[in-house]
Amino acid sequence: MYELFKNLGSWLTSGAQWSGSDGIVHRLAEHLQYSLLATLIAAAIGLPLGLLIGHTGKGAFLAINLSSFGRALPTVGLVVLVFLAGGLSMVPVYVALVALAVPAIVTNTYAGMTAVDPDVKDAARGQGMRGHQVLFQVELPLALPLIMTGLRLALIQVVATATIAAYVSFGGLGRYVFDGLAQRDLVQVLGGAVLVAVVAVVLDLLLSTLQRSLFRHRTA
Repeated sequence: MYELFKNLGSWLTSGAQWSGSDGIVHRLAEHLQYSLLATLIAAAIGLPLGLLIGHTGKGAFLAINLSSFGRALPTVGLVVLVFLAGGLSMVPVYVALVALAVPAIVTNTYAGMTAVDPDVKDAARGQGMRGHQVLFQVELPLALPLIMTGLRLALIQVVATATIAAYVSFGGLGRYVFDGLAQRDLVQVLGGAVLVAVVAVVLDLLLSTLQRSLFRHRTA
């Protein structure tokens, strides 16, 4: 075990391991690109849906059960299914990552909207605000902390799962995991897993710090 971690340290600190098209910097850039784009697409789908459900109160059953569906969804199976239907491209990877991220965004957006005090909404309507004004000027600002939590959770889940891009011969940090498994190189597999975990933890810390700084004046 000591020898394994010693070799892992050498692998992570080797200058050659950080440069070139197969280097950590390049693979990290690919991984972040996949993760950020998938999360943005998921946000474009999930945020309007969560806001609509939370504002109208219709479709709450969908919002409540979508989270369980997302956790139960076999990500690799979905990649293979879309891959067989659409051929070799990044489309299956993005479909799987977006499908993973949407439930967290929808459910947290819905939860944030329903957490808004009904008396506050009634007061806004009593002042003559129309439905869309209540939504964007009252409900949305008050729901933002939970909405940001949903976006943060979705991004971290996507970062941790974006290794599947290597499953269909694309890049990212998952390349080390799958190549290492193929080559029976345990150090490379462990190195890829450690890098993905570190990226996920760092992003979570950065986003949670940003969230606390933005909403530090609000009570939980």
